[in-house]
Amino acid sequence: MPQAGIWFLVMTLFCLTFYACSRQITSKNSVNNREETMVKHPPFEADSAMKFAIKQVSFGPRIPNSEAQKKCADYLKKQLEAYAPLVQIQEFTASRWDGVRLKGYNIIASFNLDQPERILLAAHWDSRPYADNDPNPDNHKKPIDGANDGASGVAVLMEAARVFYQKNPAIGVDIIFFDLEDSGCPSWAKESQNQDSQEEYTWCLGSQYWAENPHIPAYNAKYGILLDMVGVFNPYFTKEATSMYYASDIMNKVWNTASILGYGSVFSDQRSGGMIDDHLFINKITGIPMIDIIHYQDSDGHGFFKHWHTVNDNLENLSPQSMKIVGEVILNTIYNEKI
Repeated sequence: MPQAGIWFLVMTLFCLTFYACSRQITSKNSVNNREETMVKHPPFEADSAMKFAIKQVSFGPRIPNSEAQKKCADYLKKQLEAYAPLVQIQEFTASRWDGVRLKGYNIIASFNLDQPERILLAAHWDSRPYADNDPNPDNHKKPIDGANDGASGVAVLMEAARVFYQKNPAIGVDIIFFDLEDSGCPSWAKESQNQDSQEEYTWCLGSQYWAENPHIPAYNAKYGILLDMVGVFNPYFTKEATSMYYASDIMNKVWNTASILGYGSVFSDQRSGGMIDDHLFINKITGIPMIDIIHYQDSDGHGFFKHWHTVNDNLENLSPQSMKIVGEVILNTIYNEKI
């Protein structure tokens, strides 16, 4: 190659490298600038969230019609009353997949009561009565601790309530802990009960009841965010199909906030199938656009975390750092919401 050609090639490579580096710096600065302009709020404390999870699990499996259920409901109500100006218990009964009547308690805490524009945050606080996904068949009829599947989402929102107590967001917020979410028809009973066609309605009994009987007549919210199974180690949250169908703009808003905070690898743009979860019935019945932040990863075999619906969904497999990631995304979304 002639010397002039070599010189041209060197200069071209230099320019391309400089351009790429300058783009990277500009992009990084842009993210930092956006983060700096976000509304500041009191910090989300991972250790505090973990304590809320530990306390829930300490009561034992929080299954319907049990002493643990009643004790945990009393604890959640009392703890929320320390943070929120208004806390309500919505008592109800619902039929289980086999016709057994269950007692349920939806627990509702409201902040910034004078603000008509509101956001709904939710999680389920009960645990599954059946470890029907456990590798040991002897465990299939045993209840689970539900440290991740239930307690983690509640723990994040309890910590959020503590933060709201320190500094009210501009917008109104309602936190609902739904009961009887995880009492759906177990795998070992589906065939005998012929439940396939109506199985989705055997789940999420608390949210179904609340959607038909909101704590405030004609209640409405700008949007809702549901948390489920958010405390797994190495969390991975996909853009779940039901959320994208009903509330894609909300999901994109929350995922964009996660990206600004540096959690883009946790809140993935990957699409996943629709979940039977509390948000399904909120969307269908109330029309409030609600998304689901839920761990989902195909490598786990069934899509959920390794210990899903097994006796090993316990505190040993719960990550306070994962709960902090979700909590920071939620708080930054709420505090930066325009009214």
